[in-house]
Amino acid sequence: MIPSSALLLLDLQNDFLHPNGAYGRAGQRSDDIAALPQRLKPLVDLSRRKNLLIGVTLFTLVPGRGGEPMISPHLKKVRPFLAKGDFTPGSWGQAMIDELQPADFSVEKIAYSAFYMSRLEWLLRAHGIRKLVFAGIVTNGGVATTVRDAQVRDFDCTVLEDGCAAFSGDLHRAAIEGLRPAARIATIDDLMGELAAA
Repeated sequence: MIPSSALLLLDLQNDFLHPNGAYGRAGQRSDDIAALPQRLKPLVDLSRRKNLLIGVTLFTLVPGRGGEPMISPHLKKVRPFLAKGDFTPGSWGQAMIDELQPADFSVEKIAYSAFYMSRLEWLLRAHGIRKLVFAGIVTNGGVATTVRDAQVRDFDCTVLEDGCAAFSGDLHRAAIEGLRPAARIATIDDLMGELAAA
């Protein structure tokens, strides 16, 4: 499994998860999302020990003139609190949370799918990756869209049901059910057992 596999951690960033990040300052939080770093840490640590490639995606708001972020209209409608400095390339807010650092590579993403107009596929092919394990946020947004994009690119996909979260349990569960035709659904313990045996 390991030589051709990678663990992808989607959007586990300070601006999403840290109390001082963009979402935390706006009072936008979810207990399920907040619990992910501690839940995923044993898996991430074991993945490093087993030399499993670890990649992260970083949602990014590209600054325009005067530094104001270029935000798509649909995102601005649902997240009106996003402002100058949030998810800025190279910033603390854009970075992956400290608990899960470091990663082997990172990819900026500007849309739901991490494959959209990014170098993700190139990096995966360059590393000889054929199997992807997904964890992160949000299950019904970036996770689901990236998994489906991976499937149509002929990657073998596994989604960690307890390694992903959304802003409501119902949205998370519905997204997981919707992904069953596109991916294997597993748990963190399942993957840790497979890595331990490898």
